[in-house]
Order: sequence, then structure tokens, then C-alpha cells
Amino acid sequence: MTAAISGTVEPRFEPVRAAFVAAFRDRPTMGAALHVRVGGRPVVDLWGGVADERDGRPWHRDTPSVVFSCTKGLVSILAARLVEDGRLAYDAPVAQYWPRFGAAGKAGTTVAELLAHRAGLPAPRLDLSFEDILDWDRMADLLADQAPLWCPGTAYAYHAITHGWLAGEVIRRVTGRTVGGYFERAIARPLGADAWIGLPEAMRGRPAHLQVADSLAALWRNEQMKPGPNWPCRAMTLGGALPAALVTPDGGFNDPRLQAAEVPGAGGIATATALAAIWSATVTPTDGVRLIGPGAIDIATRTQSEGPPFFAAEPPYARWGMGFQLDSEARRYLSAASFGHDGAGGQVGFADPDAELGFGFVTNWMMGPEDTRATRIIDALRDALS
Repeated sequence: MTAAISGTVEPRFEPVRAAFVAAFRDRPTMGAALHVRVGGRPVVDLWGGVADERDGRPWHRDTPSVVFSCTKGLVSILAARLVEDGRLAYDAPVAQYWPRFGAAGKAGTTVAELLAHRAGLPAPRLDLSFEDILDWDRMADLLADQAPLWCPGTAYAYHAITHGWLAGEVIRRVTGRTVGGYFERAIARPLGADAWIGLPEAMRGRPAHLQVADSLAALWRNEQMKPGPNWPCRAMTLGGALPAALVTPDGGFNDPRLQAAEVPGAGGIATATALAAIWSATVTPTDGVRLIGPGAIDIATRTQSEGPPFFAAEPPYARWGMGFQLDSEARRYLSAASFGHDGAGGQVGFADPDAELGFGFVTNWMMGPEDTRATRIIDALRDALS
């Protein structure tokens, strides 16, 4: 059965449509959406498939979905705005804004190190519960008090979930608003974007229902069987608070309680249209909004972390700026100038300043390292633009 695909593309982007359609092959319960803007103007706007396999609800243009670590990119835009406004400094100690964070040998840890996964706090030393991660103050205090797993600044390892509370608490201290509240005020509302860090009650039940492909489930089962302490696995599960694949049919990020909480390391919810508009607005005026200037982008996208991480892992390796995921063999974007963030299971959002491009791809069919859906779409986009 072929998924019903709706939407429009400009003629030269027909190969992008073909790559989007191909992503549904042999995945009858998958849903997804793709939106691309160039020069602030939509050139690709596609959606299709199934938003909820339990009742067959179709995916619509305005179907939002959990975008997982794409949320880190949105939080990094907030940080870059604050730096541009002179309210935050990348080279300042985190403790300057958040005094409690200076405990346990972290007094010299800088904001740049925090954003670039160099703070030594990728996972909690304590086993946490689901209720713990719903409690912002509990998580912020726990991370502020915890001794790092390595000397901060000397190495990096991906802070899969903790990154959001760390960066988000700095933003809260600077702005006086929760990270979700500041995101709504500074980004979502000006753009009219259907994107949230903490889903409003009125939107409950609207997000797509997430499914985990067998390959991804098997990958995390194998990870859990490795001898401990398995810190990369703990970084995902937070010591038992989350399932290894981040979702179950009714749990993890399918749970409305978690969707409503502000979990800015992985819990953002957005439409593909919103993601593309937000990223577009970082590099060109979009719907009358420009979020950050080129000077701020230049500083925020300077490489801070790359190569082998602190915990042994096989290549290819990612590359990070000030929280932004940069083009690398691990995540190939449009060009070497691109910056953004992908998310667990296949989500991708990024900008390219040279092409004045914003990109958003979201899906509820979560896949593992074998996933090439977004990569093939980006390859087709690159060819179309050239």
C-alpha cells in the first residue's frame, strides 16, 4: 500500500518530493511531514501517512510530533539570541548565572562547555524515576550538585537528555522565564509557529503517536546488555526514568505528562512547517522575523567538540558548536555552513546561511543508524539547488 501524500512543491524540487515519497516504502503505518523554505519562502510543503496507527488517524499539515533532540537546536537559538543581546556570554562561568552549579569541581565550567557537551554531566549518577524528570527544580538541583564524570572542558560526550535542563536553567536564570515560556515569547509567537517546549493542555492528544522500528528496539536492547556502568545508555534512560528507545506504546514521550513537561533536551513538539520557519528565520527574514544576525551565527557555529568522545564509540563522529549540531559525516546537512540539530528516530531541522534555507522533517516512525530517509531528502535538495 502506498501512503497518500499531500502538499505542493515548486517544479525544480520534484526530486525532493520523490525522495519524501520513497521514505514511506514498506512502512505502512509511518507518518511524516517535510517543509523547506528558501529566502524565507516555502518551496516544499509535503505531508502524508498515518499519524496514529491505533485508529488510523491520517497525518495532516498541522500534525505536530515530538522532535526529540531537535529541541536542543531550538534552545541553542535562544542562547545565541541572549549572547547577541549581551545578556549571556559563552566564555563566562555557568556559576556566574547559576551559583549552585559551581559545586563539586564545576566552578570554572563555561557556558560554551555546557552547550558543547563538555560539562561532564551526560547522565545522572543516581537512578531517577519518571516523576523526577517531570520536576524541573529537582533535575536542575541534582545536576548542579553532581560531580562531573570527567574534568569539564577536557573532553566531550553527548548529553542526550541532561543538556536541556542544563542549558534551560541558564536561560531561566538570565531571562526570569522558563525555557518553554521564553521560547514561546521569543520564537514561536513572533513566527506563529506550532512549536512548544511543554505542550499546552489545549493541544493534548494532537501529537502523532510514536512507533519504534524493530531495528531501533533491538539496538537499545543490546546496549542495555553491555556491562556497566554504561554511561551512554544511562544518558538516554536517566537510570530508569525513560525506556531505552525513549518511547513505548503508552509511555516515555508518548505519555501526555511528559509531553506537557518542559524537557528541552528531547521533549519539544513541533510541525515540520514550524521547524523550517524557525530555522529559516535564523538566516533570512521569514514572515517578517529574523531571530539572530550573521555575526551571532558565526560565533555560535565555531567548532567546540568533534572527534572521538570521552566514552568509546565507533565513527562517524558528530561535530558541535555552541549547542548547534554542525555538518559532519555523522549528520550530513546541505553544506559545510549548515547548522541545526537532528532528533532520535529520524527528525531533522537545520538552516543553511549560504542558501538562505530552513528545513524541517518530522516522523513518528523511529529508526536507528540505518535510517537514510532525511539524508536522501537532503541529497535531493542539494541537487535541486545546484
